[in-house]
Amino acid sequence: MNGYPAQEHAVSEEKAENNGIAIGIICPEAFAPKMRYVLKSFPSFIPVFRAYTNEDQAPQLAEQLMSGTEVLLFTGPIPYQRAAERVKFTVPAHYIPLSGTGLYRSLYMLQKKHGSHPLSIDTLTRSAVEKTWRELGEFAEPFIVFDGSPRPTRDELVEFHRRLYTEGRTGAALTGLKSVSDELTRLGIRNEWVTPTEHDIIVSLERALLSTESRRGKESQIVVGLINIDKFDRLAGLKNSEHEVQKLKLDIHRLLLGYVESLDGYLTHLGGDEYMFVTTRGIFERETGGYKSIPVAREAAKSLGISMSIGIGFGASANQAGTHARIALRQSKEAGGNVGFIVREDRGVIGPLEMTEPWEFDLSLIHPDIIKRAERAGMNSNYLSKLIVDVSRRGRTRYTARELASLLGVTVRTAHRLLVVWLDENLVRVVGEERGGGKGRPKQIFEFTLIAEIVRNM
Repeated sequence: MNGYPAQEHAVSEEKAENNGIAIGIICPEAFAPKMRYVLKSFPSFIPVFRAYTNEDQAPQLAEQLMSGTEVLLFTGPIPYQRAAERVKFTVPAHYIPLSGTGLYRSLYMLQKKHGSHPLSIDTLTRSAVEKTWRELGEFAEPFIVFDGSPRPTRDELVEFHRRLYTEGRTGAALTGLKSVSDELTRLGIRNEWVTPTEHDIIVSLERALLSTESRRGKESQIVVGLINIDKFDRLAGLKNSEHEVQKLKLDIHRLLLGYVESLDGYLTHLGGDEYMFVTTRGIFERETGGYKSIPVAREAAKSLGISMSIGIGFGASANQAGTHARIALRQSKEAGGNVGFIVREDRGVIGPLEMTEPWEFDLSLIHPDIIKRAERAGMNSNYLSKLIVDVSRRGRTRYTARELASLLGVTVRTAHRLLVVWLDENLVRVVGEERGGGKGRPKQIFEFTLIAEIVRNM
């Protein structure tokens, strides 16, 4: 796949470690590099690859993988259907759907390579194609969707495309099967293989992860985090008075308190320049985008001009997690600071973690009119991307102002200001209140109606 480096023995079996979650990946060989690239964002998974040249091989490959993995993931609906017809799954099995984002990409690539033509399309449903056609108004060419057997063979699909092309009714084909694409290419028929986008793969991997026994057992596992403010004594020495030093300490504490609140965790100041928080593994994994980044460090650098060394410890007990957090923090300091590491329950290390935002959504997949509407209301591309990513990953569209501030990397005051504008422009609406344990005012809960609409139509 273009842009994804192939590896030697790219589809050979990898040895699964005891504390990793073995996932069986069944895919065309050409798709393996892209899967490997995205799987780097899921350190909990130990992937075991099986590649096929024909989708009919999927049942045999699934049987080979089930005894040594906790979950199976097929990279398309047809190989999954082939396997489901002939094999009784003994582990959870999922497939990556060919959603609108994959179709958008394929249409773009097809038009870029060959221009606009009437199309024949397989694997995708008529409703999915029609919705995409409406949203991409410039694609005025007609299309014909395969509506034959619900379990078509490769030869049936090739014949469907060949017949329409030969009769002059179509000028190109879109197919969800690599083997069909290869045969159409051999026959000289213009075509594009519809593949899942990174966004589609990530959503499916998250779904697969949540279905495993190991993941359910680790959801509530204790996580201890140690945060050390790099060179705090030097920073304090630059202040003109003790009052300014105390103010800096309060600002740091307030920032970390907001971050730990987003983790539904507990924060304590250990004295001096060190803080500790406790949360659960499931929440921590979701908030860090699969152990990829710790966004609070970016906000600390931007708003307070400080950097942090962060050590995260996993463990079956609080004592074990705390010990591992200390090991991880020591490693972060030895690396020069401004970095984070995780030490797992087996003392394996994950890191270094990025002290920035995890990944961004490709806004070219969103209709320009929607982007213009958001920008007119002050929702810039950075905010829009972060919100789409968070809603897609976590499935929620409701936030308090503090949660929004943590997500966007802004202060709570800025979040309130943005929400007032977005309320006026009907991008969000108030749907309720959340009362804390104290006597303070209840927090309003805002629903992002525009983001919900975007994600629903993706």
